[in-house]
Amino acid sequence: MKRATPLITVDDVDAGVPFWTALGLETTAVVPHAGTTGFAMLEGGGVRIMLQSRASVQDDLGSSGAPDDLADELGRSTTALFVEVEDLDAALHAIGDAPVVVPRRTTFYGMEEVFVRAPCGTVVGLAMKVAESE
Repeated sequence: MKRATPLITVDDVDAGVPFWTALGLETTAVVPHAGTTGFAMLEGGGVRIMLQSRASVQDDLGSSGAPDDLADELGRSTTALFVEVEDLDAALHAIGDAPVVVPRRTTFYGMEEVFVRAPCGTVVGLAMKVAESE
């Protein structure tokens, strides 16, 4: 594989973009759909995230000849993202009051992490490596 990019299906693309830009990504592509934003691609630091509205997915797949129920399946598809950051406190400050799903903890695999729910509904784990003891 060369790259894996999450395509997150959301109700409102515009509501989701600020969460990712607060974490340092920049919007590199926007596609309008039915008077609003249907798709946005955000990139930075070797990371790429794509957000697409459910309505846009429905229209794209409907015109592609895909089975009628495929858009429903994509709309129900879920993913949780695990994002490694340089500074966990700075990342949490940047995203503001995103609801915490899993409280801050230090794991056996050497990460300090907290899981939040992004405005688009996606669960996002933010984690940084714990300094190794000497």
